[in-house]
Amino acid sequence: MTTRASASAVEDAVARAAESARSALSLTAGGDFRTRWRALVAQGLLDEAPRPSADGSGGLGPVTAALATIEGIGLAGAPAGLCYALASQRFGIQFPLRSLLSDQVRRSLGDVASGDVLLCHALTEEGGGSDPLSMSTSAERQEDGGYLLTGMKSFVTAAPIADIGLVFARTSADRTPFALSAFLVDLRVPEVKRSEPFRKTALTEVPMGSLTFGGVRLAPDRLVGHEGSGLALLTATTAWERAMLLSYALGPMRRVLDRTVDWCRSREHFGRRMGSSHLVAARVADMALALHRSRELVYGMAARLDAGERPRQLAADAALTKISVAEDYVMFTKQAAMLGGVRSFVEDSGLCADLISPMAASTYAGPNDLLRVTVARELGLPVEN
Repeated sequence: MTTRASASAVEDAVARAAESARSALSLTAGGDFRTRWRALVAQGLLDEAPRPSADGSGGLGPVTAALATIEGIGLAGAPAGLCYALASQRFGIQFPLRSLLSDQVRRSLGDVASGDVLLCHALTEEGGGSDPLSMSTSAERQEDGGYLLTGMKSFVTAAPIADIGLVFARTSADRTPFALSAFLVDLRVPEVKRSEPFRKTALTEVPMGSLTFGGVRLAPDRLVGHEGSGLALLTATTAWERAMLLSYALGPMRRVLDRTVDWCRSREHFGRRMGSSHLVAARVADMALALHRSRELVYGMAARLDAGERPRQLAADAALTKISVAEDYVMFTKQAAMLGGVRSFVEDSGLCADLISPMAASTYAGPNDLLRVTVARELGLPVEN
């Protein structure tokens, strides 16, 4: 891999995470999301500090270490929805907030690293998510310097069970870049109402729902950054997500490639090994190419973030990374389904292919069509949303 970390250091971190995750996943098989989350996190799989590689080849940067950990959890057998939730919390919330929160505020959130506190990112509303300035959720300044939060957020990953929400709200009625602000909201107070989990067809292992804020009083220190900086923070969190969110696919892709290769080597077909067919070999090679390209792109983005590049400066490359990996994930899974035949649609076959969750990757963190507009605009085209 063309990253600042050696390939051996990365693989060591992936293998270490996979080994730790296997026992946690085995002990919590059949458990609900929160049970499996706590079991994984309790083994230190979401520690902030990077660890040195076992072979002495050097440590990993914090972003690369987190990426390798999530890949290892997926390789160990964690379903895509659980991997997605881990990636969303690390790269969509924790990393973007590191430089914005004081130690006191960070401590006041509770023990996130242990799994006792679960975060969520609350931006989207029923009226739309790609146009943040259209939001109606508002936070009105109070005489004591705090805020009163009212409104509703929808399609929020982990909303039915999260403890703290990074909530974006309108602090000005004007449609300007300074109309929005971000707040850390305790979702366990009576003024917050949660919906029942939505009945999803993709990434089903992590619940999604809506949050209704019926006059939630927020202390002044719940404001992230300063009033009016919400859109700037959103730009940063979006860049982080588009650069790194698809890390959730890497472990499951590796696992599917391994089992597909084993299947093609052992399956007898027309009097010969299935894997001896040039067509089969080409499909497997295309799967390997998609995985290789996806890993190179995501680990490359991690290396740049570890090197200190600001997420906002990576916006166009982050969009390209997200588009490429999402579309490769769909193609990869389609190839696996073709090779598995009817077994791809039988749950207990060992070759069952989830074709819907990869499609969700083309929509989460911004629809790919809208991201193409972003890329075209960066290239100088006068294109509008």
